[in-house]
Parts: sequence; structure tokens; C-alpha cells
Amino acid sequence: MSNNDIIVSLDIGTSKVRAIIGEISNGTFNIIGVGSADSEGIRKGAIVDIDQTVQSIKSAVDHAERMVGIQISEVYVGISGNHIGLQSSHGVVAVSNEDREIGEEDIERVMKAAEVIALPPEREIIDVVAKQYVVDGLEGIQDPRGMIGVRLEVEATIITGAKTAIHNLLRCVEKAGLKVTDLVLLSLGAGQLALSKDEKTMGSVLVDIGAGATTIAVFENGTISATSTLPIGGEFITNDIAYGLRTLTDQAEKVKLKYGCALIEDAAPDVTFKVTRIGSNVDKEFTQEDLAAISEPRVQEIFHLIRQEVKRLGYTELPGGYILTGGTVSMPGLLQVAQNELAASVRIAVPDYIGVRDPGFTSGVGILYNVIRNIRIRSTGNKKTVKNPKSTPAAQETAPKAGIWGSIKNIFKEFI
Repeated sequence: MSNNDIIVSLDIGTSKVRAIIGEISNGTFNIIGVGSADSEGIRKGAIVDIDQTVQSIKSAVDHAERMVGIQISEVYVGISGNHIGLQSSHGVVAVSNEDREIGEEDIERVMKAAEVIALPPEREIIDVVAKQYVVDGLEGIQDPRGMIGVRLEVEATIITGAKTAIHNLLRCVEKAGLKVTDLVLLSLGAGQLALSKDEKTMGSVLVDIGAGATTIAVFENGTISATSTLPIGGEFITNDIAYGLRTLTDQAEKVKLKYGCALIEDAAPDVTFKVTRIGSNVDKEFTQEDLAAISEPRVQEIFHLIRQEVKRLGYTELPGGYILTGGTVSMPGLLQVAQNELAASVRIAVPDYIGVRDPGFTSGVGILYNVIRNIRIRSTGNKKTVKNPKSTPAAQETAPKAGIWGSIKNIFKEFI
């Protein structure tokens, strides 16, 4: 098993850091190793302590390495957060081949041309996603390779993020002794994995409910069209349980995972458990109904906020409905509450691979799925790399300016 066949994803969340090892052999893809560690140093999806985050990454990677018996040196890292932004762009180039057949080089040049946009100095491009290609005025082309044409255009979505958040994330991974091969937007990867072709085309909402944050991504016409992050998640349910039962947060989390139910109707009055209350040495007994009475209002509020946010983004009724993923959606009764609050079709997405059949792994597996999809579409020799992860601040300031003028000159050269 050579390292060329191995790809590794890193999903750094508020409650868990997950390293997933995938293997490509004879055109098929399998998950061969999973490492998970409790996440320290992350609050509401943002890094607040570099050293603690580095230790969590090391623990997750060590766990995955021991499972498979290989050493991980390069990873694809997932990124999300309320700093992520999307904007449309347009690129155009002349086809360079003498026989006018569009090749890989032309695709790369037109994507580079689409990257020539004015960006504030504090923002950076994470990825460029093609919505459609146009060859000599013919629209709606998904893959123009091999077509004959003179003029190639692309309608693209530019995914940008805050430089501070990006470089803090890269710094953590590099301090853990790993090389970042590329950054992947978590909602984009999860959407490629969890959504069917029709759901992405007709319009649907992917909702990733994590511990500290909920990420909403709207897919339409085959690609991501809007994204937003709400600072609310499973941790809020845990905190409510801790206050309601007057117990420690760690104990509230264990009780939630073992007995938690999001719907009072589904809770069993005869299922009981004991917790140690703060300020007392005596355990007090509660029922699953007591727990559901605390959890249900918070879960209702989460889905109410999700629905409001989707409306704020400019979408009312999408035919594909809502697709839920993330660790929090595993709670019994949550799907029923979601259907009641969202008043739309709702389903839970689970990766269909052995060892990761849990909604909490959708984002991590989605990173790998997105990478493999790009490798299959492009030739393996033309993989995109992270933009200047180690460049100096001075180089970062001057590079965009030089890049813009250089790209403009190249575009004019093509047409002269």
C-alpha cells in the first residue's frame, strides 16, 4: 500500500477532532482508519487556544495512525465558520491549443482568470467552484474538456475567508507536524457526499449541527449558492441539562448522550438515571421525561433559528427540503422536532462507509469525497495546493496585486 493511494482528512470541531484515512485502490474508495479525540481550544467553531488545539490534532492523528499502522504526513483540512463568504465571478480566456481542443491547461487558466477579483486585505481565497462553463456562447456546460472552441468562459463561485482564521488553522495543523495539502470548505464537501444530484439541482438546505455552531449551506443549480453559521449547537442542550438538573457539565453531556431525547412524547417515564448535584454529595434520580422536558424547547429554538436564517438568506421553499448532519442530529426524536419546526421534508444524512456510519462523520468523509471527485475530474498531476500557507506577511500583501496585473496581462496576451 503506497502513500500515493492514501488521503487523510482533518475535521477540527468544537467537541471532537476527527482524522479519517481513505484509500483509493483500483478506482474504488474505502475508509481504512478513523481517529477521534476530544477537542480542546475550540469555542463555537473558532480556535481560541493554539497549543490545546495542536494537542487535540496530535491525539486524533495518533489514534488513526495506530489503527492503520502508517505514518500520516499530509492532510486535507476542513474549514468553516461565520467568516466564510461566497461571491460570484466570471473568467474568460482564448483556447490555447492549435487544434482548438479545450484541455486541462485551458480549464486552469480560465479558473485563474475568475480569481482576479478585488478583495479586502483581510480576506483570502480558499477555493473556486465552477457553476458552469461557456464555450463560444454555448452555456450550461459542466465539463468542457475535449470540446472544440475558441473562447472559454466560466461562471464561478469564489469562496473566501478571513486571513486570521485561515492562518491560525494552518498554524495549528503545521505545529502538529503535518503538511496541509489543501483547505476544503466543510459544507461543500459534506454537500457533495450527502446530497443527491437532484437535491443539489432543484434546491435544498444542508444543515450541519455541531456542538458549538450550526452551519447552513444552500445548494441550487448543482452548486453551493449561500452559506451561514449560527453560534448555537449541541453544547447549548448540554448546558441547559446542567442547569436544569443542577449538575456538572461533564455529567450532563454523558446523560445527554445516553438518555437524551428531543421529544417529550418519545421519552420513557420508566427509564431513570441518577446524577450528582452541585453542592451536594447525594445523587438525585430523574427520568428520561425530565430530560426531554429540558431538551425539547432548546431543540425547537435551534430549528426556529435555522428556518429564520434560511429566510434571511433569501430562500423560502426549496423543493429538496432540509438535509441534517453533524453529531447533534443523532439524538432520538430530533428528526420529528425538525419536521414540526421547519414544516418541510427533512432527512438525516449518514456516510455509507463502514466505521463512519454516524452523522458526526459526514463532514470528515465529505472532505475526502470532494478531493477524490476533483482528482477524478482533473488529471492527478494538476492538484490544487493551499495558497501561500507559509508566506510572510509582506509577501501576502504584495502577492495579490502582482497576481491581478499578471493575470490581466496574460488574458490580453491570449486575445492579441
